[in-house]
Amino acid sequence: MYVIVVYDIEQERVGKVCQFLRRYLNWVQNSAFEGELSEGRLEQVKAGLKDIIDPEHDSIYFYILREARWVRKEILGQSKAPISNII
Repeated sequence: MYVIVVYDIEQERVGKVCQFLRRYLNWVQNSAFEGELSEGRLEQVKAGLKDIIDPEHDSIYFYILREARWVRKEILGQSKAPISNII
């Protein structure tokens, strides 16, 4: 499945969340990641993030699609991390 993750995290935890998500997904914006994950991996990501965030102050949104081909992405301005460059 194709997953897009966006988050609003308090400053002291931003680095930990970003570093954690880089292990599983492609960084595309300051607080946005995307990529292919199995259901099992998605559950690992959610469990890992639950250990990092403070649910009273932080929020993470998961947009889950069956396949990347169903995503139409348009970018205005610079692409922070073009996926086509990843091998």
